[in-house]
Amino acid sequence: MFESIWQGFLGLHPVMQAFIAGGFGWAMNALGAATVFGFRHVSRKMLDAMLGFAGGVMIAASCWSLLNPAIEMAEGMGVIPWVPALVGFSLGGVAIRVMDRFVPHLHAEAPMNEVEGVQTNLRKPSLLLLAMTLHNIPEGLAVGVAFGGLALGIPEATLGGAMALGLGIGIQNFPEGTAVSVSLRREGMPVGKAFNYGQASALVEPVFAVIGAALVMVMAPVLPYALSFAAGAMIFVVIEEVIPEAQRHGNTDLATLGGMAGFAVMMTLDVALG
Repeated sequence: MFESIWQGFLGLHPVMQAFIAGGFGWAMNALGAATVFGFRHVSRKMLDAMLGFAGGVMIAASCWSLLNPAIEMAEGMGVIPWVPALVGFSLGGVAIRVMDRFVPHLHAEAPMNEVEGVQTNLRKPSLLLLAMTLHNIPEGLAVGVAFGGLALGIPEATLGGAMALGLGIGIQNFPEGTAVSVSLRREGMPVGKAFNYGQASALVEPVFAVIGAALVMVMAPVLPYALSFAAGAMIFVVIEEVIPEAQRHGNTDLATLGGMAGFAVMMTLDVALG
């Protein structure tokens, strides 16, 4: 049965493969959010270690699954290898910074006086949802451009590499869903509503996976720029949000070890599968 499902997946159009991979990221986020049904409280140490793990996965994915292939692709296209990586990476960080500046949002566990973006009357649940949505956009885009590159026949764009990226992004989505739903539950929100907010933040992943895949298929030369753009966006999120949140409560060493574990897992997945 598994073999027939796998063969069916291989026969799908890359855009549909990207959609499924993005859907897997959403499903893992929803699974993490579902922990709120069993636990009203999750150990802060455990949550910080999980957030550190997520940050480590995102850093490794940015390096091994996005920037390295982008540099190799640029070289194969006869372009100065570091130019697309530098330009795309920089634009990715700038894009998230602009959204961060104007979209009202609040990071998990942060007090209401730390709301970022423009002034708003939105309540905490909506602000948390917007924060995690901003977080998940570059992840969906990264998965999409990885799968979209398969249709172009570029040697550096491999199914194994795209699968490794999708799997890694999905794994690190679990603690993100947990962080949002548990935080809202701790605030007194009903368990079902806390779950809905937790899982909804990743609904953008399959959407942006499709957008990313379609974009690079229409404009093949942008692929190394698109991969680097996704890397820059993810690194901005890790440094601006994930790492500070994991370190906020004093569990520095535990969060750091979680980050190293996440990096090691993602690096292994990419090298083994890509």
